[in-house]
Amino acid sequence: MTALTPISPTPIAFFVPVSAAVGAGFGLLIGTSQGQSTLGFIAGAVTMAVISVLATRPFVGERVARWTLSLLFTVSGVIFAGIMGGLVGAAIGGFWAWFIFWLSEGRYRRKLPSYLTPDQVLWHFTFRIIVSLVLIFLILPIIVVMPLSFNAQDFFTFTPEMLRLDPAGYSLKHYVDFFTNPDWQQALRNSVIIAPFATFLSVTFGTLAAIGLSSEHVPFRRAIMATLISPMIVPLIISAAGMYFFFSRIGLQGTFLGVILAHAALGIPFVIITVTATLVGFDRSLTRAAANLGANPVTTFFRVQMPLILPGMISGGLFAFITSFDEVVVVLFVGSATQQTLPWQMFTGLREQISPTILAAATILVTISIILLTVVELLRRRSEQLRGISPS
Repeated sequence: MTALTPISPTPIAFFVPVSAAVGAGFGLLIGTSQGQSTLGFIAGAVTMAVISVLATRPFVGERVARWTLSLLFTVSGVIFAGIMGGLVGAAIGGFWAWFIFWLSEGRYRRKLPSYLTPDQVLWHFTFRIIVSLVLIFLILPIIVVMPLSFNAQDFFTFTPEMLRLDPAGYSLKHYVDFFTNPDWQQALRNSVIIAPFATFLSVTFGTLAAIGLSSEHVPFRRAIMATLISPMIVPLIISAAGMYFFFSRIGLQGTFLGVILAHAALGIPFVIITVTATLVGFDRSLTRAAANLGANPVTTFFRVQMPLILPGMISGGLFAFITSFDEVVVVLFVGSATQQTLPWQMFTGLREQISPTILAAATILVTISIILLTVVELLRRRSEQLRGISPS
């Protein structure tokens, strides 16, 4: 077992400057929102440095310091920005109440190996901060859209009523418009029709391709694999233009079948990758045993292979479904007005009328994507358990 570092108090010359640096970051964000970035930067650094020194004095105690900081930040937030400011202040106060003692008591080294140098410990946490910032940068626009979809006004920004958490600032009217407007409902019906058929074709052809390419005797396997997954690599606008010229020659441009085939081509690479990953741990002696017992290839696939690779097939199918349901570029080229899907309607709403109903539609799509990705993760773990990669 790896020896863990014993907990020892951190020198004040270390944790106070670190607290000041983090406080400067918080102050910069808050100050920028109020048009006083420099003042916020300095005030945040000084305030957090002083609080760090006072909160860690022996006569204060951790519990008293935690409650005092949380209450102080909450009251300050309510005074300066109302209820919403109080919630933000409570979150910041709770974080600081934990962070100060986590840093000053040396608890940050509790789960780290004892042989790590200070530079390695610094990089350990710096790396995690960088990853967290990247994650926040990626998901923050998605998170902002969701509360905006409940805006009582026809705006794409937070109103003063929303920031005050006034019930009058929130409404479900955009969702009502989404479920009652014939244009949005027709677009939703088209997406619900196209996506399942495209997913079925993607799973069927993708699974067959993955099984075929998993055999070692297939010539030019790498070249074929690169060709099949190229829709994931080639810029989507190029694929869309190519599909437009091809489908227009064979009479499928502007038809449901053309859109379904185009979306199936985009979803096949996801199925190939997930099923191929599942086949890595597949015991091929099972298929040989089934053949020795008289099973034909079709029976062997449905009775032996398919139960074991089913999590990979479903995972790939979910990715293919999300790709088809959210795709807009290809359908703009291949489809017509009668195949206007939900993303197409959202694009039209942004370009022509700036309808806030787009926010409600975006929230619904995000919710569906989160649910499907959660199912994908559960299936991935199930697949690993079936193949013995992870414990059950």
